[in-house]
Amino acid sequence: MSESTYKKEKSVKLNYNSNNENRTAKAFPSKKDERRYWFLLITLLILGVVFSYGLLVYNNPVPVNSPSFIPVVKRRVVALAAMLIAAISQSLSTVAFQSSTNNKIITPSLLGFEALYSTIHTATMFFGGLTIFVNSKGVGSFLFQVVVMVVMCLILYGWLLSGKYGNLQLMLLIGVIIGTGLKSVSSFMRRLLAPSEFDVLQARLFGSVNNADAEYFPIAIPIVLIVAVLLFAYSKKLNVLSLGKDASTTLGVNHKAGVIYTLVLVSILMSISTALVGPLTFYGFLVATLTYQVAPTYDHRYIFPMALVIGFLIITGAYFFMYHIFNAQGVVSIIIEMFGGITFLIVLLRKGTL
Repeated sequence: MSESTYKKEKSVKLNYNSNNENRTAKAFPSKKDERRYWFLLITLLILGVVFSYGLLVYNNPVPVNSPSFIPVVKRRVVALAAMLIAAISQSLSTVAFQSSTNNKIITPSLLGFEALYSTIHTATMFFGGLTIFVNSKGVGSFLFQVVVMVVMCLILYGWLLSGKYGNLQLMLLIGVIIGTGLKSVSSFMRRLLAPSEFDVLQARLFGSVNNADAEYFPIAIPIVLIVAVLLFAYSKKLNVLSLGKDASTTLGVNHKAGVIYTLVLVSILMSISTALVGPLTFYGFLVATLTYQVAPTYDHRYIFPMALVIGFLIITGAYFFMYHIFNAQGVVSIIIEMFGGITFLIVLLRKGTL
């Protein structure tokens, strides 16, 4: 063997050993990726906290030493709490939904939550009039919306997933059809409303943290926290479910039961978020897509925290810039939806299929 050949083989062996030392059998491909994950997670969390602080105290019209300063901050805390609830619900539900369906393009919005939300409010205005619609805000109305959305999804899952010919793709297709039908009905009713009624209704149908009411929090916060803990506890099973039906069945996981369990938790989170702040169709998809790009792991124990931090950063950052920098309070949800829709189209075009 020549000296040059010996040196090349020695160099290859050294590189191979060095790569093996960096690789681990854990959730991350290497220790470098794990360090990068934690650095990004902490950095994004700090940025989210900074934007939250800015939303609470920046551009406050009342001086700090004034007795009215604290009440103004308290009103802003309500909006910030609604952002946190929306971030938890949308981020965790979208990631869990995509993992259970083994498809990173679809979103829980396909099940018709936004369409049902729109139909409930439009029907209230159409049949009850402006006075009943304005007075319909309250804990009872909030619970009614949540229960109706969850029941609709449970019926959908029970019918399409537990039957003899249970099919996940069929369930999604039926969800899209139901959502389209509800949107058509609500659109028809809105056309028959008076202009003043239409304006009031339209303001409610835009997704906004201003729709949230502090009296909803004693109900919404415990439910969201419990469901979030259940999803985190189910992370290992979700790792298997994300491999698809054949692989998860081979590994000993009841795929159908796992999917139904996950979708029930997803429906609860989506119902709470939609009833609290309104429709946010592509917000969860945007969060999930960015999470997959920055979290180099398959393990949902690490994907969920990153998705939560990114979701909170996006919504607090968007509201801070639109409220205090560009003075465009009414377009925050529109901007988020626009970027989410563009991201959806880019991912769809790159992948070429659903």
